[in-house]
Amino acid sequence: MDFSSFVVQLLNGLASASSLFLVAAGLSLIFGVTRIVNFAHGSFFMVGIYIAYSFVNILSSTIGFWPALILSPLIVGLLGAVIEISLMRRIYRAPELFQLLATFALVLVIKDAVLWFWGAEELLGPRAPGLKGSVEILSRQFPSYDLFLIVVGPVLLCALWLLLTRTRWGTLIRAATQDREMVAALGVNQAWLFTAVFALGALLAGLGGALQLPREPANLEMDLNTIGAAFVVVVVGGMGSIPGAYVAALLIAEMKAICIWLGVVDLFGIHISFSKLTLVVEFLVMAVVLIFRPWGLMGRAQSRSRHAAEIEAPLRRSSRGAQLAVWGLVALLVLAPFLTAQSPYFVVLGVDLLIAALFAVSLHFIMGPAGMHSFGHAAYFGLGAYAAALLVRAAGLPMEASLLIAPLIAALGAVVFGWFCVRLSGVYLAMLTLAFAQITWAVIFQWDALTGGSNGLTGVWPEPWLADKKNYFLLTLGLVVISIWMLRRILFSPFGFAMRASRDSALRADAIGINVPCVQWLAFIFAGGFAGLAGAIFTFSKGSISPDAVSVGRSVDGLVMVLLGGIQTLSGSIFGSVLFTWLHDAVARNTEYWRATLGGIILLLVLLFPQGVAGYAKLIAERLTTKKQVKTPDFDRAQSGAKP
Repeated sequence: MDFSSFVVQLLNGLASASSLFLVAAGLSLIFGVTRIVNFAHGSFFMVGIYIAYSFVNILSSTIGFWPALILSPLIVGLLGAVIEISLMRRIYRAPELFQLLATFALVLVIKDAVLWFWGAEELLGPRAPGLKGSVEILSRQFPSYDLFLIVVGPVLLCALWLLLTRTRWGTLIRAATQDREMVAALGVNQAWLFTAVFALGALLAGLGGALQLPREPANLEMDLNTIGAAFVVVVVGGMGSIPGAYVAALLIAEMKAICIWLGVVDLFGIHISFSKLTLVVEFLVMAVVLIFRPWGLMGRAQSRSRHAAEIEAPLRRSSRGAQLAVWGLVALLVLAPFLTAQSPYFVVLGVDLLIAALFAVSLHFIMGPAGMHSFGHAAYFGLGAYAAALLVRAAGLPMEASLLIAPLIAALGAVVFGWFCVRLSGVYLAMLTLAFAQITWAVIFQWDALTGGSNGLTGVWPEPWLADKKNYFLLTLGLVVISIWMLRRILFSPFGFAMRASRDSALRADAIGINVPCVQWLAFIFAGGFAGLAGAIFTFSKGSISPDAVSVGRSVDGLVMVLLGGIQTLSGSIFGSVLFTWLHDAVARNTEYWRATLGGIILLLVLLFPQGVAGYAKLIAERLTTKKQVKTPDFDRAQSGAKP
């Protein structure tokens, strides 16, 4: 750890910050104007590097390396414009969370399109001509291309600043970030403004990907890896702030560089591996920033969307007929293992469906009635799963005791994380939940002595009396039914009404004596505990557990389940979880390109049922009931002139 290596690592951080800034700047622009949290933005980065690879290999001999490289972001920008016109315009007035669901489906489609066209292997591009060598800095060699990237970041920051502050188009963009509807009322063609901004954002992401071609190989994991880091940069810098995105990119990239430089440090006899912190340092930075500056370093509170509350419909008690139908379904599920004895796979799939239903319902508990959108609900699922495994393996407790204690440990994690999260709202709340989930994942992934690290924990099987899958299915069914019944009881208790009051108007709820932060905190704890129970059941059903249980992918799956069914009803999350899990299983077993197929189905459902499948069914039922009640007997007699 000498001074020269420290300087070189800082320069590496500057080079990485430039590429990260380009992606984050495009994401910030798109969110600032359209208010869409574009989950597919990382896919534009990935497509940019793949197209650059093809163009450079095909066209560099005729038009040269740099013109071929620059063509790539232009194509990505055109792709962004096509996607905005064909898809985004149809969902601008949909609830914001369903916009997120649509962009997630787009990620699946684009990933399989790239897989089909370029294959699954990593593709390494050629070195940039004129920048293949290195320069000597403090007796150390530093790549010339990285020096070029260090210059690119500030140059593009200045270009974007001039575009947004010195042109009429930039003035319209800044006005749209404050009030989109007012800009449209003044006669501005809002549709084409959105298209131009979306195309520019995609172009910047594609440029960031293309510039990475001489530094790293193109691979299919770039989309999700990049979008996570880009979200962090945008939130730390402040949503919609381009200078804030650059400052945040510098801060995070340099923090990673310093961690690499420090390596393993011995403090008072304790070995601390700072290099391992690079997996989670950006989320640590985001958590600290959001706790002390809720709107980011250079951001400010976003105005509430006029369509944000459309999904927050009041919950209603089920009719007597609906309740009888539910208990009839439960009775049918009890008999299902015996009726399908010739198909053992049904029992295995049934356990997965029940676990998914409990996980989705626990997430719906804080998303719908409490109005708190979580991108990190897998943290509590994973805490419950690992707690159950460790209680059996390390503490020697029986499975029954582990199933009781594991949800309490997950709830304890929700106590800690929820205390910070309930102080934020909107996208900032969602991103802080993501930060805590990623921190949890990093601890589990790296704590080899306790959690098994990347290998996870194996040999966690249920008790002998549950060795028969039918018995385990019935146990799972009983636990899930009781848990959902308890959550429903909470929703229709005074506490549940306080949750919905806090969601609908925090100021009015506070005025009538409701302690809003306390109510939301307790909601987090309840949701975390039941998600932990789902994780514990999952562990014993599979006999093992791995860090994937805490990954971003599982949190996103939970969001998709809730939104597919509809957030207006408790049954919507159950229906959505069953639909998504069944589709995932059926599609993955029958086609190589299952992501594109699944993404296409989700896109179709979002366009046809913007309030979720169950939410749409409920809306139709309410309309039919209203029509039947319009013509009462008294009304009919009045129409005919008869006396009542």
